[in-house]
Amino acid sequence: MRSSGVESFEERLRDLFDRIDDELEDRWGGEYPLHPSRPPRGTVKNKEQDGLFNVGASFSAGYGSEHGKGYVIEVRLVTLSNVDDETRENVREYSARRIQELLPEYFPDRTLEIVRDGDLFKIIGDLSLN
Repeated sequence: MRSSGVESFEERLRDLFDRIDDELEDRWGGEYPLHPSRPPRGTVKNKEQDGLFNVGASFSAGYGSEHGKGYVIEVRLVTLSNVDDETRENVREYSARRIQELLPEYFPDRTLEIVRDGDLFKIIGDLSLN
């Protein structure tokens, strides 16, 4: 059973990621063909399941991390085409920067930040359930 605090936090996080997804689609959505099994942007209700991008995060307890616990951000490009490393990194860095800029809007009651944790970006800070 999940806590209502966790559900509320993750719902706001999902709303933030949906906004980032739209920005990525606007900026890079036409650069690569979609995976053949992926519906075009805006054709299903859940942004995770359509278009070129899927933005999400999963909680990490932070074992072995210098930054500790947090939400590890994942930005996927759903295509069979080869996406060069520079483009992939540009998309990830843009996403991390925009998430950092928008965190105070979506979580005005918390101090949260984006950090680079090895090759990953992670949301850390006040993850309390209050």
